[in-house]
Amino acid sequence: MRRMNVPFPPLRGGNAAARALPLCLALALLCSCAQTSPPPSESDASPSHTASPSPSPPVIAEKQPGEMNSLEFARAMGYGINLGNTMESCNSRDRVPLQEPSVYETMWGQPVTTRAMIAGMKAAGFSTLRVPVAWTNAMDWENGDLTIDGRYLDRVEEIINYALDEGMYVIINDHWDHGWWSLFGHPDEGERQRGMDIFKAMWGQIAERYKDIDHRLVFEPANEEWGNRFNDRTAFSPTGGTLTQDECYAFLTQIAQEFVDLVRGSGGVNATRFLLIPGYNTDVAMTADSRYNMPVDKAPDKLMLSVHYYTPWSYCGDTSGVGSWGRTSEVEEMNELLSRLAKYTAAGYGVVLGEWGVLNNEGPDRLTFFTNFLDNCDKYGYAPMLWDTGDLYSRADRAITAPDIAALFSQREKAARAGLTEEDIVALANDNMAWTLRKAANKPETIITADEAFAWIMFSSGDWSVQYSVGDQYRPEQIAAGLVATDPEVTAGPGVYTVSLDFTGTAAGYADGIVFSAVGIINGEILFPGYVIDIKELLINGEQAVYSGEPYTTNDNAVTTRVNLYNEWVSDIPASARTASGSLDGVTPTPLSDYTLAKIETLSVTFEYKAP
Repeated sequence: MRRMNVPFPPLRGGNAAARALPLCLALALLCSCAQTSPPPSESDASPSHTASPSPSPPVIAEKQPGEMNSLEFARAMGYGINLGNTMESCNSRDRVPLQEPSVYETMWGQPVTTRAMIAGMKAAGFSTLRVPVAWTNAMDWENGDLTIDGRYLDRVEEIINYALDEGMYVIINDHWDHGWWSLFGHPDEGERQRGMDIFKAMWGQIAERYKDIDHRLVFEPANEEWGNRFNDRTAFSPTGGTLTQDECYAFLTQIAQEFVDLVRGSGGVNATRFLLIPGYNTDVAMTADSRYNMPVDKAPDKLMLSVHYYTPWSYCGDTSGVGSWGRTSEVEEMNELLSRLAKYTAAGYGVVLGEWGVLNNEGPDRLTFFTNFLDNCDKYGYAPMLWDTGDLYSRADRAITAPDIAALFSQREKAARAGLTEEDIVALANDNMAWTLRKAANKPETIITADEAFAWIMFSSGDWSVQYSVGDQYRPEQIAAGLVATDPEVTAGPGVYTVSLDFTGTAAGYADGIVFSAVGIINGEILFPGYVIDIKELLINGEQAVYSGEPYTTNDNAVTTRVNLYNEWVSDIPASARTASGSLDGVTPTPLSDYTLAKIETLSVTFEYKAP
């Protein structure tokens, strides 16, 4: 049966106030605490904050950025922050290019960026500024003009110089940018070529304009679009793309090579500039896949890898600010996922976590999440770039507004790590991560044994504010406040079951549409291989839902059986797909596409679980 783990007794040593202090112990190479400490004993409430400084020399011995290799450069970048919702702001529904740069810069509610704002970021402990950019704001490509408006290039350069003048490193990219990336998977080959023309024209001009800026400026050719999103449905590709996932992997390798060759051929500092190559979907697991390949570069040791980290999204993306995190399985999941990227550092590629964070979540577990994440980055030498749109770093106050998070970054900033070696930093990170795991054992957690199976509805509302146990691991604790879930045990196997969600007790009293939902059965693939989930009744607000296609049973991880109710990120039907009838005619991962904007008070699915 499903059970809760039994919390360990409180850790001995230190009082409650001491245990609540920030975990300011794991030190980044350039952003870290000032002193080392011995490994804590099992009875310590937290590792000691003081000890004698290491006599070893600094990790980076006065190398100039252009003299560093990729691994050294990633460590030198330290902790960074995104200038979010600013130069990448755009109006995709009513696109009007070639306006004054300030029109776009403030389009998503941010103020015009000032030198003082960037100086405040540096003072808060950030050593790198990532500047997302929507370059087609300044290109009238639909009418055949691929020239970037010089005013936009000027404004981006002005912001770059704000950061460089503070001694920071800078990353510029092409962000989502109206979704023009969907041209790459377009059914029409001519439209695919147009996408390549835009890409080459864009990065040719960017490379030429900034080729004399020193090595602290990094080029990143995309954001999260390299992967499945080549097939996105957008105004530029209304029916969506036709590439298989294997073809998406292959095309990612091709376009990454185009980018590297183009930049290297532009001369100047670009001949040896550090280039940041996006992973597949910037997803850790999909980038660790053997199908992902870094491009070839004639400049040795100057390529880095970019991925993002928002796992679990049901916590990181919980805009209601009521989520929780820090159970043993969640800490272990973070540690395991981030360890996968070490295959790239072992191959000589610096790793940048271009986005990470807990969006609008002000719960008490945010500090634990931040600390363990940064400890992982310290351990492996990754450069983390916090995603922020003014929710944590106030551009008006020019400071981090959460005192505990402000203290964390302050205590790990570049000046605080004097005298520490890489070995010191890694040892401290390991100590802190071990302590976080011990602390996690005190947090109650649902444990599902290998011989148990439970069904539930994974769910994310259209505005991401209401979520429940999203993903193939069943985690009923990851639930929005006021949401009531009915998750029946299906250990007995064949039979008729009902799963449901009641949103009437949430803050709004309903879920504002559906951006993702699926019915899952944990351990279904192990205990009942080949079984199908045959939906008999699907009710929304008590009424039979209208289908736009037929659902199908599948699995992503050979453990959890699932049926997608709405999953727009699936571009082709997987090989594991199956139905009760045996036919895949008319099946779709989005059978509930008519409900993406509906106000949903209740969602109920009755299904028969059976052998095919």
